Amino acid sequence: MLSSEFAYRRVDVEGVTINCAVAGSGSPVLLLHGYPQNHLMWRQVGPALARDHTVVLADLRGYGDSDKPAPDAAGSVYSKRSMARDQLSLMRELGFTQFQLVGHDRGARVSHRLTLDHPEAVTRLAVLDIVPTRHVLNHVNREMAAAYYHWFFLPAGNGIPEHMIGADPGYWIRSIVGPLLGPGASLDADVMADYIRCFSDPRTIAGSCADYRSAATIDLVHDDETFSAGRKLECPVLALWGTQGFVGRGYEPLSVWQEYAIDVRGEALPTGHFLPEEAPDLVTAALRDFLR
Repeated sequence: MLSSEFAYRRVDVEGVTINCAVAGSGSPVLLLHGYPQNHLMWRQVGPALARDHTVVLADLRGYGDSDKPAPDAAGSVYSKRSMARDQLSLMRELGFTQFQLVGHDRGARVSHRLTLDHPEAVTRLAVLDIVPTRHVLNHVNREMAAAYYHWFFLPAGNGIPEHMIGADPGYWIRSIVGPLLGPGASLDADVMADYIRCFSDPRTIAGSCADYRSAATIDLVHDDETFSAGRKLECPVLALWGTQGFVGRGYEPLSVWQEYAIDVRGEALPTGHFLPEEAPDLVTAALRDFLR
């Protein structure tokens, strides 16, 4: 499913093993996936970028074939700060103290926190189909709640989402992916099967629920602290979003990101939520133009 030029590695970062695939040469670029995916979402974009860059495709903790530590009550294990530290340490273990960063969905939220916490490490940041978590949760309305109901279902307590998803992971993955695709779009059957394989592990279900639980609790505390301190992303930021998804319908993405970053540019693409899988050529072109 992933080009044979990519070599897989499992890298220990302070007790958590991160699964990644590396190819190419030149300036390093780390690509982080969204929910409910893994690194395979970059299968068409990664090889194209590897013509000019060293490309690292990584699974977030709790997802794909990376480690899935047990969640904690405080939410720190799956805070974006902890997930970001994994990826920073991964790049350092691979020999890169500075790199460019591209994230989609959950991976973009991890990327946002990584760049805030470690501005010396990230030279350019691209965020795909998100606005900052803090903005989303401070502007909840009926349309947002309907489109992103899983933001409220996955954090529910008492093991409820874990039990319900675990009863039929395939149904859950198909039901969450389908409505977020643009009209007429679909994902490769073998890739969908791999996403389902990963979510057939109860630890993936638990970790991903904890990821969303942290977003509404400890991550929001960290985000409010950063915003109140007046800190913004200092590196150049590229925002891409789909016209057929909720981000394109519900927000003015560039205006929102200008509240959180100093140097922002971006554009809408004719897709749903899964930009790199629905329009890989357009995403590749935008990223190649932005990345140095």
